Amino acid sequence: MKIERIEPTIVSVPYSHRETSSRVRRDGVTAVLVRVTTDDGRVGWGESCPGPNVESVYEAVRSTVPLFTGRDPWERDAIAADFYGTAHWYHREMTGHFAFAGLDMALNDLCGKEAGQPLYNLYGGPQRPNVDYFCYLAYGSVDEVCAQATEGVDAGYSVFYIKVGIDFAHEIDVIAGLRDAIGPDRKIRIDTNGSWTVNEAIRHLAEFDRYTIDFAEQPVWPEPVENMIEIRARQPVAIAANEGLWRVCDVHEVIKRRAADVLCFSSNWVGTLADFHRLSWEAHREGLTVCRHTHGELGLMAAASHHICLTLPNLTDGNQQVASMMEDDILTDALPTASGSTWGIPEGTGLCVEVDENKVAAYHEVYRERGQFLPYQPEMFGSPRDK
Repeated sequence: MKIERIEPTIVSVPYSHRETSSRVRRDGVTAVLVRVTTDDGRVGWGESCPGPNVESVYEAVRSTVPLFTGRDPWERDAIAADFYGTAHWYHREMTGHFAFAGLDMALNDLCGKEAGQPLYNLYGGPQRPNVDYFCYLAYGSVDEVCAQATEGVDAGYSVFYIKVGIDFAHEIDVIAGLRDAIGPDRKIRIDTNGSWTVNEAIRHLAEFDRYTIDFAEQPVWPEPVENMIEIRARQPVAIAANEGLWRVCDVHEVIKRRAADVLCFSSNWVGTLADFHRLSWEAHREGLTVCRHTHGELGLMAAASHHICLTLPNLTDGNQQVASMMEDDILTDALPTASGSTWGIPEGTGLCVEVDENKVAAYHEVYRERGQFLPYQPEMFGSPRDK
């Protein structure tokens, strides 16, 4: 089995509502789909994360065509080493990770299909019967958030996640209402995307924790790493790292320095499914847990991550997903997380999902017509004098 063709395609699929945080205002998912065909007719699919400029990620994927055509997909680690080392993508590591994650995923899909095995069996087999996913609450008024939460309780969710770090006084009222809406036993998680200072984080977390916060994701900016170490030491709320897990060495540093209780990341952050798996096990050996991160994704990335999640001994509940807020996807069948909180052990080979190529073509046209769903809006820019 040798790689014959590598074909990237950009698609844009809308959300049902805007995703809002202290740093993001986004109306959908734009991704680079990677279709890899082998000389024996097999097709593997992957999904590359766009970052703030999808065209640069697309070109990074396209640059791999002359480099890896003719290679054996089973040489996944050697191909990764050549991408970062020989092709010099270590100079632009985050763009490289976002791009290579899609190619790596497609190679994994091909290997699973040739072996006649689902991907989780290539990574040691499942350690759990299913993975639990969160209810992602849209930022809004107290009444709006509580209405969403009530629907989430009825749908069976046990973990409720909301962005904060925009308006503290409003958000305290929201969290108070949320606790009433979901009851005392379900979990609340908050994410500031690094928008607080160290002292703000310590004060604000004490106020939020009156309503029992399960963990706070990235309450301060991750650099220097001492920011996270200090707030973890000075208050009792568990801390999750997300921003700052940019590279393999960064994840290793957070683990070594015990800068967080939970690592919230994925192969988009570190480039390959194998490194996501290896680093998650490293965290396990240091007594830390892992929550699978979503960067805004389609079904291929969700499926690939799900396979790895099934194999981890230290996975949290309430892993991240956006399938429930997508208007559509590029798969033939909806993901379990589009309508529920759990996803079991999939059957099939490789990623165990099927791509609808008519949808790929249709959502490529959406991209051609309206461009990328950027993580920001024009009104977020401007002189401080105008604000």
